[in-house]
Amino acid sequence: MKKHAVSSKVLILFIMIFFYAPIVYTFIFSFNSSKSLTHWGGFSLRWYQKMFASSDMMSALWTTITIAILATAISTAVGTITAIGLSKSRRVLKVFTERTNDLPIMNPDIVTAIGLLMFFSALGIKKGYTTMLLAHVMFCIPYVMLSVSPKLRSLDPNLADAALDLGATPFQALIKVIIPQLMPGIISGALIAFTMSFDDFIISYFVTGNGVNNISILVYTMSKRINPSINALSTVIMLIITIVLILINIIPLLKKKEIKE
Repeated sequence: MKKHAVSSKVLILFIMIFFYAPIVYTFIFSFNSSKSLTHWGGFSLRWYQKMFASSDMMSALWTTITIAILATAISTAVGTITAIGLSKSRRVLKVFTERTNDLPIMNPDIVTAIGLLMFFSALGIKKGYTTMLLAHVMFCIPYVMLSVSPKLRSLDPNLADAALDLGATPFQALIKVIIPQLMPGIISGALIAFTMSFDDFIISYFVTGNGVNNISILVYTMSKRINPSINALSTVIMLIITIVLILINIIPLLKKKEIKE
């Protein structure tokens, strides 16, 4: 039994090293003074200076962050409202919409990307920031609905009726009663949407144009030649994500502490 426990811990340790060693490697070599990606030449902030001085990198970072935030906000609002509306709809419509909603999730990204490319071209829409944002909203909405729907099914179906009976308007019942109960599912859906948008490459690559690049596209083009600035850019992104995750976990704990006090 003890041998099994020790072997399990060793296996977990190896898995953790396998997952996090590349991240640690990237972080360390972002401070390498040498241009080499394998040999340490001393501590330096040279690649961070080059990164912040590069208009292409800063533009790609700004595009990625703004599109991720806007796509998350829009898809979360649309996905939540759609899920609530479907919960009150007829079973036939509900099942049909849910099955249709699963298609973008199960569909390969390359197929979705080609479909969106042909769709925007058929409509004569000029590819750029707007088309990338629309594409991200499109593939983020199903994940939000998928996250909110289980929480909706666990709610008391008489909750909204009770709020209306107590004098609340339909809008007040939605905002003050239903939404707070769905908040865990909404937050989960928003986090998934943000991650999917921030990380996307294939769909973004097909629907962008006019020199509009996100980080994924920029890193792809930079990977064809040795550029240690990629390490600096990756480290900045990791720090941003880490800070966001810390805030997401700390803020609810602080609110609970304030309520108890």
